[in-house]
Amino acid sequence: MKNISGKRALITGASSGLGVEFAGLLAQRKVNLVLAARRQVPMEELASQLRSKHGIEVLVVPIDLSLPDAASRLKGHLDEHSISVNILVSNAGSGHFGDFLDTPFESSAETIRLNIGTVTELTYLFGRDMAERRSGHILLIGSVLSFQAVPTYAVYAAAKAYTLSFGEALHNELRPYGVVVTTLCPGRTATSFDAVAGAKPSPFLQKLTMKARPVAETGIKALLAGRAFAIPGLSNKLMALSTRLTPRSMQRDSIQKMLAS
Repeated sequence: MKNISGKRALITGASSGLGVEFAGLLAQRKVNLVLAARRQVPMEELASQLRSKHGIEVLVVPIDLSLPDAASRLKGHLDEHSISVNILVSNAGSGHFGDFLDTPFESSAETIRLNIGTVTELTYLFGRDMAERRSGHILLIGSVLSFQAVPTYAVYAAAKAYTLSFGEALHNELRPYGVVVTTLCPGRTATSFDAVAGAKPSPFLQKLTMKARPVAETGIKALLAGRAFAIPGLSNKLMALSTRLTPRSMQRDSIQKMLAS
């Protein structure tokens, strides 16, 4: 594990869920923070708590990262204030539950912009600086759904498959520059994701739900250990492993029934 005390981390999607947990875990390690998300009030409240409890610097940047120019505007804002980012936690994301043709296309387009476009651009902008400094950490958030096609989450699962492939490739590309890239692939987690996505999880899926803190802990530990990817929870590990052992048609049918039940 590397000593990251005094470094600065940018956490996107920092107003709720995993973003809040990442912020708390890094604050415990005395990492100064930049919190970025649409909702300013919860971020300001979190920032106040973390400043008081851990004695760190916390900057709040309210921004809609689903907009096409959001990544460059965020980078420009930090550059204007001479703020360098040593750790990027690219946590902001969105997804929509339902059949593709029954979902408004703008919802799908937003998922693609945020989960692929913004993630890619943020990684490029901040990763380039890290490579020049020969030091840095990037944590991307994939999903256990990254490993297979998922009816009713067609666009979201495809976007997360991109994140995993992208992150694993960069893990090798940036390693010679002293930059660690890790992709965290959680399963169902106790956040507001389902409510926003319009999903009503079955009792079976509810039993598989992990709390946000241990999921975030898995991600931070994997990042500091220099791992390419991490899957929190035994059930999620088994689900990912099963995609290597079963026909893809069986995977699609099984996950569709699981989500519909």
